[in-house]
Amino acid sequence: MSNTAVSICSNALLMLGAQTINSFTDSADLDRAKLCANLYPSNRDQLLRAHPWNCAVKRLILSPDATPPAFGYSQQFQLPADCLRVMEVGEGGCQIDYRIEGRKIQANTSVLELRYVYRNEVENTWDDQLVNLMTMLMAARLAYAVTQSTSMEQSRLQEFERALRVAKAIDGQEEPPQTLGDFPLLQARYGGGW
Repeated sequence: MSNTAVSICSNALLMLGAQTINSFTDSADLDRAKLCANLYPSNRDQLLRAHPWNCAVKRLILSPDATPPAFGYSQQFQLPADCLRVMEVGEGGCQIDYRIEGRKIQANTSVLELRYVYRNEVENTWDDQLVNLMTMLMAARLAYAVTQSTSMEQSRLQEFERALRVAKAIDGQEEPPQTLGDFPLLQARYGGGW
């Protein structure tokens, strides 16, 4: 089965004992469809931003803007429109000094390598854990509107938070361990000399 925003919302409604929707403009129950359409985008972005999910990470090389910043850094770079969270800024694999202001990155470099969490709107490319989490989050967000029960809303939110911790751990374990660089302090600590 193909995962879509509508299927995720429909499954969330099923978890609450409500009728499903066929689209965000479903005329059979326009209220539920509108509610899902309004809540889904911001909750999706919030969940994607909460963790660097492997299925929502992108790399780009940015060119500087024509207008440099007024002071502090020599160049500024426009963040991509789909950028939800900056993960790594570097040049040739080395971290560089930078500052984010608004939707711009300022740095003293002529080319900027950027690794970031992007707004992945193709749910079919998501990891199954992330699809499950989004379904649980939507169930929590829809719970009160659908059931009029605050205890159902709290129960669904707690269930989501527990699943989020597990999913973050599993997703994070797919990354190779990061090694500490060749720092003089570490060499001194472990028997190297200065």
